[in-house]
Amino acid sequence: MKVLVSQPKPQTEKSPYFDVAEKYGIDLVFRPFIRVDKMPARDFRAQKVSILDHSAIVFTSRHGIDHFFNLCKEMRITIPEDMKYFCKSELVSLYIQKYVQYRKRKVFYPVSGKMSDLVPIMVKHKTETYFVPQSSAHDDELKNMFDAAGLKHDEAVMYYTVSNDFGPDEAFDYDMLVFFSPEGIHSLLKNFPNFEQGNIVIACLGAKTIEEAEKSGLRVDLQPTAELRSVPAIIEAYVKQKHK
Repeated sequence: MKVLVSQPKPQTEKSPYFDVAEKYGIDLVFRPFIRVDKMPARDFRAQKVSILDHSAIVFTSRHGIDHFFNLCKEMRITIPEDMKYFCKSELVSLYIQKYVQYRKRKVFYPVSGKMSDLVPIMVKHKTETYFVPQSSAHDDELKNMFDAAGLKHDEAVMYYTVSNDFGPDEAFDYDMLVFFSPEGIHSLLKNFPNFEQGNIVIACLGAKTIEEAEKSGLRVDLQPTAELRSVPAIIEAYVKQKHK
């Protein structure tokens, strides 16, 4: 069985992915369908948004953190020490330490790791003016959520999410494809406009990814459940069921 996981290969050999692959003789291929590219300073300036007009930054991912601070450095913008940071999860919040001294009194995040639970925390700081770094591949969900909560906010694109093209001689002979974002679905259909799923099993993580796959005419065979929350667990459960 050959499985394409559309994410970078784990940096540690102790990953559950490798345990499952060895246990069941699975050929795991880590091949991102999308990549993240930096944005030139001139492209950001063209959006006419001033970061220093804001008192708080909202981060939804580590990509957002990297590109925000790197672009600020390139544009010689010094972030004030009293800037507040509101993050989607604790994991994202801890990544800020890569760039600034981490103080819990100015870093906020929900225990659940959900944006819907971050909004009430932001509402408690309603006097703040929020800046939201975004990917080029974004929708208006966050904007609408913040508008509904009566928050003062601006969004701006700070990095590009683009399709990672497959080479003409690159084999595409997989039994299972695993997707983590709607952009991955877009990239699949861009690279293979005549793609026919047939017996290929498709696993999707996230409601938006599932929605995009189904909207594109794909059959979503596997998705997380309360018992199976990780991709390695989903793959293992599928292999066990298949062997039965």
